[in-house]
Order: sequence, then C-alpha cells, then structure tokens
Amino acid sequence: MGRTVPSFRIALYQEEKKWRLFRAALDKENKKTFDDMFATARLYISACMMVCRPIRLESIFMAVIFHHFKQILSLGEKN
Repeated sequence: MGRTVPSFRIALYQEEKKWRLFRAALDKENKKTFDDMFATARLYISACMMVCRPIRLESIFMAVIFHHFKQILSLGEKN
C-alpha cells in the first residue's frame, strides 16, 4: 500500500506552488521576503510533520509565527 499523506517536505513545496500567482504579483524585494517566509517554515519541518494537520497552511503559519515570536523574545532579552 502507498502512502495516503505526502511527506511534509513535499506538502510544503506543493503549498508554495499554490501561491505562485501571488508571488508573481510581488515586486522583486517582496518576492525574496515571500521566499524567506517559506524557508522559515522549512526550519521547523519536523515539528510540522508531527502535527499532521489536514490543512497544511496551519502548520506553515505556526512555524513562521513561532520563529518570529522567538526573534521578538530575543530582542527583548538584548535590552
């Protein structure tokens, strides 16, 4: 029997592909920011995989939010 759920790495790529038209409408600088956002989600790919949510974008958003929250906390510690 084959797998019914793709690996999250593949699912992330598929989700990023769905947003291709949105990305195409951005200017050059914002395209890089958009790409960086999906790269941030890749940092937490193991955690996203373990959650196994039916809506992939939820895990991607949580990974990005978590990363940004960590950055905010580290900025507070520097002051």
